[in-house]
Amino acid sequence: MEQEFLTQAPPPVGPEQAAEAERILHKYKAGKAALDRRLIDNELWFRMAHWKQYKNRMMEGKPQPSSGWLFNSIASKHADAMDNYPEPCVLPRAADDEATARTLSSILPVVLEQADYEQVYSDSWWRKLKQGTGVKGIFWDPAARGGLGEIAIRSMNLLMLYWEPGIMDIQDSSHFFSLSLEDSEQLAARWPQLRGRTGGTIDAARYIHDDSIDTTDKSVVVDWYYKKPGPGGRELVHYCKFCNGVVLYASENDPRLAERGFYDHGRYPFVFDVLFQEEDSPAGFGYIDVMKDCQNSIDKMNQAMDENVLLASKQRYVLSDAAGINEEELADFSRDIVHVTGRLSSDSFHQMQTAGLQASSITYRNSRVDELKEISGNRDVSQGGTSGGVTAASAIAALQEAGSKLSRDMIKSAYRAFARECYMVIDLMRQFYDEERIFRITGEQGQNLYVPFSAAALRPAPARTVAGVELGSREPVFDITISAAKKSTFSRMTQNETAKECYQLGFFNPANADAALAALEMMDFEGIEKVRQRVRQNGTLARRLQMAQQQLARLARPVVQAPGPGSVPAARKGAPRAPAGMPRPAGPADAAKRAMNSNGRRKQG
Repeated sequence: MEQEFLTQAPPPVGPEQAAEAERILHKYKAGKAALDRRLIDNELWFRMAHWKQYKNRMMEGKPQPSSGWLFNSIASKHADAMDNYPEPCVLPRAADDEATARTLSSILPVVLEQADYEQVYSDSWWRKLKQGTGVKGIFWDPAARGGLGEIAIRSMNLLMLYWEPGIMDIQDSSHFFSLSLEDSEQLAARWPQLRGRTGGTIDAARYIHDDSIDTTDKSVVVDWYYKKPGPGGRELVHYCKFCNGVVLYASENDPRLAERGFYDHGRYPFVFDVLFQEEDSPAGFGYIDVMKDCQNSIDKMNQAMDENVLLASKQRYVLSDAAGINEEELADFSRDIVHVTGRLSSDSFHQMQTAGLQASSITYRNSRVDELKEISGNRDVSQGGTSGGVTAASAIAALQEAGSKLSRDMIKSAYRAFARECYMVIDLMRQFYDEERIFRITGEQGQNLYVPFSAAALRPAPARTVAGVELGSREPVFDITISAAKKSTFSRMTQNETAKECYQLGFFNPANADAALAALEMMDFEGIEKVRQRVRQNGTLARRLQMAQQQLARLARPVVQAPGPGSVPAARKGAPRAPAGMPRPAGPADAAKRAMNSNGRRKQG
């Protein structure tokens, strides 16, 4: 009976829990309504379709110019971001993990490439610049690779995400919702329990488009993430997918994940990349929010100027009813004769003149354009243009470097978000890479290398044993540093000029290794560590070569042989002579001669 009761027990997450989650979702939507309106408004400004906001009949029939100053500023900053596409480098915190860190540094870019991360990075940057926040979702897709599973990274639509109002970090939210519009028939085919239950019970915010988008055959699917306390004080993140109150999947209903959580890292799988931070909100504001008032003023002045030019170029007349002029013939410029009844006078008929544009109006309009460039940091020098007679390459480079500090600042914030994404990717690899996978990487010499990898290298390993007692396990922990994988043409040119200057100054001459290292210690440029390493290697090779030459010189000296009777040692043949007036030092030959003389005297005696 107890077993039967357990099998018939309702699941932890059912229709009641889904209804409660939907109630919380509506509460979160009410708190995010102002942000949603701003996102929809900014999208119109980006598409230069903001005249649609002015529903005024006085505007009908008038010019509606939309200059692209705002769009050009955003497009320029997006280009700066793509020129500095990030590349991860994984560093170990313990010496035992150094090999794993090198492997991760080589395969992590491959995982990102397979997830089409460059396109995700580009889409997220457009949203970051337009809306102020770029959001990426890092998920595990179990259906990828034929059921083997793979990491999926997507650029998320901020309009379809909802969190608890009044928080700064989404990880502090009790619940997090991600909405999507999906075809009702496909949903019913995949989940039969949805038959007859499709349709729209949740109203999702949508952008304003030129085309008419019909969503009557769509249903809103809710991905609900929430946190609960787990064993050992850990915080578990659970996941539930439901549509119109019908639960399609819930991790708490899965016996394998009920006590473990959906993701082992215990975080919502979303990373917010904010451009300009707002208080009490994980979302920020972007460049459109800063520039649209100035752009609005420019467009209205353009409208007035265009209307003035049209009026000034068109012939208009003041005509009295008593003038007796045929109006049709007067308005038809193809007629050479216009009939008049009665006498014409300047009082009843005269041409109306429209004053042309004044120079002060054009100057004021140009000053507003310069203002927009200043507040967006998109000056002419940032795009390669110069003014004031600046022609020297070094001066232009210095101006471009100083003008790009805003771009460098926002790219640094993107790098911090990218590091958090890489940590999340490594955590997913640790949890789901059960089977060994082969990654093809490019070696230092350009050759193809095939590196095997699995989660075994990332999971906790047994620590050392003392007196037969195991001291527990240790999980590998890594640090991630980010650098630019793709450099702009200007950055490459600067690096090339720096290399040529170092070569011309003799930095790579082995004889100047010590002096070059002293100079490099006071310098700072990208890649300086590689230059220092190369100079050290040159100095080490030079010292080894000098020591080898000295050793060869010692080995090449002639060996001194023992002198025979009447022979002169070879070492004496090339011996230098003593200077005049100085006694010659005695050698082996002198000793032999003295011995012979003494023997001769003895025989004579």
